[in-house]
Amino acid sequence: MIGIIDYNMGNLASVYNACHLLDAKAHIVRDPNELKNYNRIILPGVGAFGDAMEHLKSTGMQEAVMQFAQTGKPMLGICLGMQLLFDASQEFGLNKGLGLIEGQIVLFDKSQMHEDSKIPHMGWNTIQNRNSMLFHGLENPYLYFVHSYHVDTPDENVIGYTEYGYKFASAVNKDNIYGIQPHPEKSHDNGLRILKNFMSIK
Repeated sequence: MIGIIDYNMGNLASVYNACHLLDAKAHIVRDPNELKNYNRIILPGVGAFGDAMEHLKSTGMQEAVMQFAQTGKPMLGICLGMQLLFDASQEFGLNKGLGLIEGQIVLFDKSQMHEDSKIPHMGWNTIQNRNSMLFHGLENPYLYFVHSYHVDTPDENVIGYTEYGYKFASAVNKDNIYGIQPHPEKSHDNGLRILKNFMSIK
């Protein structure tokens, strides 16, 4: 049973549809008290970091997600949902995150990029992946990205890097908590494989 968290910031329909393409039992969860009934959860997200944290707090989902993380059951953050897993973001001022993984969300550094590089980073790019269950059966897959900020986190948390002007962390894992910057639900077969792999993590 997969709970897809609805906190008014998610790309819910595409994540839900991708799960059902894989014949997974997935439900959109709006009641934070129901999270404990699921074997794993997905935290999607599109939009601004500060707004997302406010929605998590106001819906009661922040505390529910924190409690779920402590159970040891797998959870996956996608795009903005991945960024929320970290300590803070510099988007529109300094905003505190969930603090489940050490690190900060920072704007792409134009000074390190080619003059023709544009922000946001949008389109297809590869993840240079490390040995992780999330990427089982995949090697440097192409996936769909759209974001202006990326995570700065210790290397020990990183299971995948992407090049866009410079190398940045695009997939992370700490204990039972996983995060991926691109959108697997929009990345065709490679993305479906990542979601399927997440569903098999114990």
